[in-house]
Amino acid sequence: MEQSPLIAIGLPIALFIIMIGMGLTLTLHDFTREARAPRGAVIGTVLQLLVMPLVGLLLAGLPGLSAAVAIGVVILAACPGGTTSNLITFLGRGNVALSIVLTVIASLATIVTLPLWVNLAMARLGAETEVPLTLPFLQTVIMLSVITLIPVAIGMLIRARNANLAALAERGVSLFGALVLVLLVVGLAYTNRENLLGLLVQAGPACAALNVIGFGLGFFAGRLSGLSWRDCVTLSAELGIKNGTVGLLVALSILDNSEMAVPAAVYSIMMYGFGALLIAIGRQKIPAPQP
Repeated sequence: MEQSPLIAIGLPIALFIIMIGMGLTLTLHDFTREARAPRGAVIGTVLQLLVMPLVGLLLAGLPGLSAAVAIGVVILAACPGGTTSNLITFLGRGNVALSIVLTVIASLATIVTLPLWVNLAMARLGAETEVPLTLPFLQTVIMLSVITLIPVAIGMLIRARNANLAALAERGVSLFGALVLVLLVVGLAYTNRENLLGLLVQAGPACAALNVIGFGLGFFAGRLSGLSWRDCVTLSAELGIKNGTVGLLVALSILDNSEMAVPAAVYSIMMYGFGALLIAIGRQKIPAPQP
């Protein structure tokens, strides 16, 4: 489960560039609009912090899962979306401002909620519960600032100064984002090539179910709430694309259990296939933004 340099070094740099591209499509008005009409943010936050972990607890009861892998499923379900969900939203023509708002809220809130859900899962499944489980607050804030907020602000500043340059650069960044997705899938599969089949057999069904439920729950909850297609694609991406890095951090660094990390490793590969489908649906249903 050791990450290759492509993932450990290349991905953060690529995401930084891609987030600048997202900023090229945004203005301050986009965020003030979300503040005036917070329905999408409220629905997404409740689904992310409450409903998805409950889904994870239910899936942890699937037959054939060891206690450690089952707890790993709950860890994953309680993780936030992360910057990759912003990328999927961007490529799928969703509401990037809403996606970033949901990512920031969930990433900070899970500092408190994730330990609660994981300890609940450990108690329910008979595992050791006396484990200090905390996420580093300052490190989380810095990571979000460096990979999300700072590059988006750079892109927004470029758009404010030169809208024509922003429109031209956004097309190139969009293509670059699609290429990063392909390289990421290949890189993750290659990194885990020796254990890939075993990992898929152990955790594949539960991860696939969590992925499909997350995408479907976000989309249909948005439609039932009367949200736009752009917002529905956004909610779907936020719930279906998990921050596997946080899951690996909790399992490997905090809990020191490699078996608990299996679902995060499998999901980190699997979710891009479903994400590509969501992108295709979004680009078919949502018109391209006008320069």
